[in-house]
Amino acid sequence: MVKILFFAGLAEKTGKREMQIDEGTNWQVGQLREWLQEQYPQAKSELSHSMIAVNEEYATKDEWINDQDVVAFIPPVSGG
Repeated sequence: MVKILFFAGLAEKTGKREMQIDEGTNWQVGQLREWLQEQYPQAKSELSHSMIAVNEEYATKDEWINDQDVVAFIPPVSGG
């Protein structure tokens, strides 16, 4: 099982701060992002521009996700 965390505007767009899925294991980070974009089309833009961390370390789209990993999607934020 993979735990997914959504921050900032992504939590608002998906209506969730976190979720767990079985499907995410044996996927690469980029594949998980694509799957989430299909599940939450209203959050597609935020997902495509988000930084992604696996187990609290920034990850590239080619890194593999393993069972029990925690994947965080961190959208860009603006402020002053």
